[in-house]
Amino acid sequence: MIHQLLLRVLVGYNVVVITYFVALNSVYLLTAILAFRALRRHARRLKSVEVEHMMGGVGGLPVTVLAPAYNEEATCVESTRSLLSLRHPSYEIIVVNDGSTDGTLARLSSEFELEAAPRAPMADIPTSQVRDVFRSRRHPNLWVVDKANGGKADALNAGLNYCVTPLFCAVDADSLLEPDALTKISRPFLEDEATAAVGGVIRIVNGCKVDAGRVTRVGLPRSSLARFQVLEYLRAFLWGRMGWDALGATLIVSGAFGMFRRSVVVEVGGYATDTVGEDMELVVRLHRRLRETGRRYRVVLVPDSVAWTECPESLRGLGGQRDRWQRGLVESLVRHRRMLFNPRYGRIGMLVYPYFFLLEMCGPLIEGVGYLTFTTWLLLGAASIPFVVAFLAVSFAFGIALSIATVGLEEMVFPRYPRLRDLLILFWLAVAENIGYRQIITYWRVRGMVSKLRGVTGWGVMERRGFDVPNG
Repeated sequence: MIHQLLLRVLVGYNVVVITYFVALNSVYLLTAILAFRALRRHARRLKSVEVEHMMGGVGGLPVTVLAPAYNEEATCVESTRSLLSLRHPSYEIIVVNDGSTDGTLARLSSEFELEAAPRAPMADIPTSQVRDVFRSRRHPNLWVVDKANGGKADALNAGLNYCVTPLFCAVDADSLLEPDALTKISRPFLEDEATAAVGGVIRIVNGCKVDAGRVTRVGLPRSSLARFQVLEYLRAFLWGRMGWDALGATLIVSGAFGMFRRSVVVEVGGYATDTVGEDMELVVRLHRRLRETGRRYRVVLVPDSVAWTECPESLRGLGGQRDRWQRGLVESLVRHRRMLFNPRYGRIGMLVYPYFFLLEMCGPLIEGVGYLTFTTWLLLGAASIPFVVAFLAVSFAFGIALSIATVGLEEMVFPRYPRLRDLLILFWLAVAENIGYRQIITYWRVRGMVSKLRGVTGWGVMERRGFDVPNG
């Protein structure tokens, strides 16, 4: 009797898991189709647009780049050089040293000849104490704000207080922007004054050659763990976020590279300092506030505006990152849960918010338990062959096909990997990630949900190995 009851429970839950995978992969397929069409249109459009013309004409909207830095000694100089080498006619850089305990401030001061300089704040968003403001003698558009530690969101708010331009671009201190990235990401603000936020594309810099703050040769990382992340990022941005953008439903602008209209962000109070997902929470809050006040607005993605960022190469570092990402997702979605299936918020409330709430937030728990119940079912010898085939098809085979399509799409539209060997490795990773890597990512995401329930609030240890730069 107990054995039969257990089998019924296992069968019932496995049906739930299959339903989850069908729903998830159906959304993936839809966004992939939409992304493919949108990327082809965007690529055709680029052929008639000259970046130099954009920069020389109306493309020169003044922008302030905000780069929060905490213990970024290994990468702060190269990333700042990258920002200084951007091809944009009118921009400032504000690096915010968020109470670093290593040599971040000393390295910046030595490399860029910083000196104390007066600068009045233009907003009064509450932050931890600002200790001093510096300006570079060598680069007049480079400023450094030194403040007590308050976290990334607090550092961004401090930089926002000192921002005087109509637009600001938030980047991570270890991000390397491509030379024309700032001009490309600012284009939607020129095309439509209702644009509130624009996201760029993030790529993995591990394995690439970096010289004077620029990626000079693209390659795959040596670490298998980092290589899997290359594929993840391609999939997330090329047909994940691009697909949602095609529906006018962008809910996430990466904290590593995003541009915002300053007045709108100041109006909603800046970044929330009580969440580790401040980037997503800000965008969700913008959607909510602008919908509630009845204003026309846009939040969009620019697929050819690229920032390169360092990814974790250890299990500890990657686990901490994914734990933090999941906590941030939960915090953002629970905080604004009134938007869920609420027609007042249009397609955000009726389509994209339910997807993230049900499939991205709750999905890891459903999937993780599903692996356990499916394995138990197999061990009991009760699984039918058709059911096993169906489970493997919807959980693995379909995902593999979409990942392979992602690599092909990347090469068709915005090729970055010149070596055939790298492309073959990416195709292999699309298969290999389903055996071990995907399951451990699911575990870390479930752990993030548990961490949230336990009240964990910290960011954890951030690993920085530094960029691969030429000697001499």
